[in-house]
Amino acid sequence: MATFVARVFQNWRVSASQAAFNQARNASVLCKRLEFKEYGDPMEVISKVEEEISDDLQPNEVLVKMLAAPLNPADINTVQGKYAVKPDSFPAVLGNEGVGEVLACGSKVKHTGVGDWVIPFLNQFGTCRSHAIAPEDDVVKIRKTVPLVEAATMSVNPCTAFRMLNDFVTLDDNDVVIQNGANSAVGQAVIQMCRVYGYRSVNIVRSRDDLDELKEYLTGLGANVILTEEELRTTQLFKSGELPRPRLGLNCVGGASATEVARQLAPSGTLVTYGAMSRAPLTVPTAQLIFSDLRIRGFWMTHWTRTHSVSRARWEMLDEMQTLCDQGYFKAPRHELVHIDDWREAVRRTMPGGGRVGAKQILIFDRDLKV
Repeated sequence: MATFVARVFQNWRVSASQAAFNQARNASVLCKRLEFKEYGDPMEVISKVEEEISDDLQPNEVLVKMLAAPLNPADINTVQGKYAVKPDSFPAVLGNEGVGEVLACGSKVKHTGVGDWVIPFLNQFGTCRSHAIAPEDDVVKIRKTVPLVEAATMSVNPCTAFRMLNDFVTLDDNDVVIQNGANSAVGQAVIQMCRVYGYRSVNIVRSRDDLDELKEYLTGLGANVILTEEELRTTQLFKSGELPRPRLGLNCVGGASATEVARQLAPSGTLVTYGAMSRAPLTVPTAQLIFSDLRIRGFWMTHWTRTHSVSRARWEMLDEMQTLCDQGYFKAPRHELVHIDDWREAVRRTMPGGGRVGAKQILIFDRDLKV
């Protein structure tokens, strides 16, 4: 324990002289941000605001220049008023995830220095803005060796995948994990982590015109088997013994898709639900629930982060995610970089039914950003 803590906090230490040197300079910066003043249709209630903000920092504050901030479906749900977490007040700044660079530090900032990269400590940070002033405790320093897009997209979807693979079933080498929504950002993370940890993944996707291209892409990430939802209903993959039945199933779709995933699980298998993209209720096969001891669980990354915000498990997870990224074992999902001035298109493509481009929308604030 002591060795681990020392290793983590050694990366955060900055000298008092550096902090004093980088304290506020009584200047200002132009901040561009996406905000909403009420719940509603994101295309109608979100607006871009430009405002000069002073970098006259309080002793414990840092000035952060945001580099990249992905838009997630949860951000859209928040604007619509449908997400479990609500803004503390209006107007609220959009965005829970992203990476920024520290531009200045208050005189009593201890663990963060100018030039460091940081991510939000908790959600509701409001990442869709070019600059932010925040208490040092509201950000977490990460390694600059992590590629930019991976850093920006690291704290939500990959961590969701990490926790679901680690917290519900103790998996062994060559165990099988089955998931629907395999082309989602979490699904792509699950595929890559299964490859790294020696598990085999069976991945369910919707039928589409570019299915062959999608299968090639997911196979390149490490997917062992890729089936459409229709193919899953008739597959002999597990009945034939070609693969053992999965002990862990991951569901982000709900409805009939989740039911079919549950039917494939081994006795005493666990189905973890973390989303409901179909908006259809979860229906559990009664016979499997009674006679095969099917276990049904739910997972919400926001709740886990809040209840484990300063735990050793969280620091170990972030440390491992950074290692996987900077050593090239893990990469961000398909994405497009969109300047904040063009936010409307990014929001439209993130809304349900608007993501047919198959790419996560990532806001940037500098058109000349090099990735």
